[in-house]
Amino acid sequence: MMNILKRYRMFLFLVIVNALIIVFIPDVGLKTINITWNNTLEMLSVIPPIFIMLGLLDVWVQRETMIRFMGEKSGIIGIVIAFLMGSAAAGPLYGAFPVAGVLLKKGAKFSNILIFIGAWSTTKIPLLLFEASSLGWKFMLTRFLIDIPGIIIIAYVIEKLMNKDERTLIYDNALSL
Repeated sequence: MMNILKRYRMFLFLVIVNALIIVFIPDVGLKTINITWNNTLEMLSVIPPIFIMLGLLDVWVQRETMIRFMGEKSGIIGIVIAFLMGSAAAGPLYGAFPVAGVLLKKGAKFSNILIFIGAWSTTKIPLLLFEASSLGWKFMLTRFLIDIPGIIIIAYVIEKLMNKDERTLIYDNALSL
């Protein structure tokens, strides 16, 4: 029981804070409940398709295949695949992390996973089309061409700043899920 309370302490704290807000400032409290409900519905609409995709990725793609195309010796092919996967993805950024977990389990190179997350967060195709229509093609292309090397540089810098033990711990945590 204590383990469960410890695990969900932040959630329980926020429920208590929300209850106090409802009691003392009802208008704000009702607004927070409404926002929480809308966010919950959004998550419930996004998470199931992501988990279906993860299940298929886990079953259909062999670990050896993932290592060959996105592993330590994948080179430019791994970068391109990670970038395309992130750019073609749909949904909010929190959907990228379960996918990244599966990529870790399958043996993808850490920098390729960071590239995937970076591409998901900044170069999604619908985002690029929206930018082109509202801010112009020149802005969109400029930002996109700056983002590509930026994402790659950041991923490799982060990988180099982490020591082998830290990366091993991340991979081990992914395997234990």
